[in-house]
Amino acid sequence: QVQLVESGGGLVQPGGSLRLSCVASGRTVRSYHIGWFRQASGKEREFVVAINKDGGTTRYVDSVKGRFTISRDDAKNTAYLQMNSLKPADTDVYYCAADPSLVFRTEASRYDYWGQGSQGTVSS
Repeated sequence: QVQLVESGGGLVQPGGSLRLSCVASGRTVRSYHIGWFRQASGKEREFVVAINKDGGTTRYVDSVKGRFTISRDDAKNTAYLQMNSLKPADTDVYYCAADPSLVFRTEASRYDYWGQGSQGTVSS
């Protein structure tokens, strides 16, 4: 079992950047596909981006392509979400999640372990 803790959220102006971190403990992050999801109050959790276990494959939702980048540092057991050119529509609580299954998927229901969430607010 793995525990995930996010950090790095905050308030930024439109066009600015945030970098979220997701530190894994209990098991190595290489044992999991890692996904980032976001959720606004009263809305369903939305897939943002994911990276597979070996780090060789990534998937992005169309709305963040070219602006967001997922990465992983196995030595630090940490995954990152670099968010650039932020828009007010990106304001959400961001969650990292881990999926131990063999198949790389992006559905939130496939991810067994979740962090507590980190608020990212884009506003002038």
